[in-house]
Amino acid sequence: MRYGVSPTSITPMRSECSDASEMVSQLLYGETFKIIDTRKNWFLIRLHHDLYEGWVDKKMVLEIDEKDFQNLNNSSISYSEDILTPVAHSNESLSHISYGSRISSAVFLGDTFIHKSRNQSAFAKAGIVKDALCLLNAPYLWGGRTPFGIDCSGFTQLIYRMNGKEIKRDASQQAEAGDSLSFVEEAEEGDLAFFDNAEGIITHVGIIMANNYIIHAHGKVRVDRIDQTGIYNEQLNYHSHKLRVIKSL
Repeated sequence: MRYGVSPTSITPMRSECSDASEMVSQLLYGETFKIIDTRKNWFLIRLHHDLYEGWVDKKMVLEIDEKDFQNLNNSSISYSEDILTPVAHSNESLSHISYGSRISSAVFLGDTFIHKSRNQSAFAKAGIVKDALCLLNAPYLWGGRTPFGIDCSGFTQLIYRMNGKEIKRDASQQAEAGDSLSFVEEAEEGDLAFFDNAEGIITHVGIIMANNYIIHAHGKVRVDRIDQTGIYNEQLNYHSHKLRVIKSL
């Protein structure tokens, strides 16, 4: 088995080994992965934290040995807490990394990070909504995982990461975890609400707030009303998403 780590701010993960193919997710600075297949200029990788797979350009990542891979994943882990912050490289150049990047890998990569970070800790719901509101108005981007472009499940995954819990990448995968709640009124702040399409496939997720509100990525990260039917857009006067289930993780 071969292994790697991301030394770059954001690396697109694609459905096929081509720059023109769909971006299914993103690899953030400091995240580690296994290499499960190769092509001439591409690696098919499986991320360590959520087992998500996609193709990345070889020149954007760094291959490492198994010992370094294990050390990076077994040592204390911390994440960048600023929306955007600089990292200084050994050659005195700079990169800018985003909120939620795995800054604990900086020392291994020979980089210097001097701004706010958050250590991985036990899961707590108390800070979820506060952190989610920090990303308000972040633009929607299919496959995105940063405040500069994020999709619905990338948003929930990132906010949960910053509050001590790694969850799966896609909404349908996230819906498999936790305990189901029967009614919106039973939900607590920080619980996840899932929504399905006409075929019954879960395609959307958001974070429950107080007083029957929800924060989710739809066009942008936004706050809307939620009821037993689904998400109600007061500006457009209709339900934009049909509620399937609420989960307490």
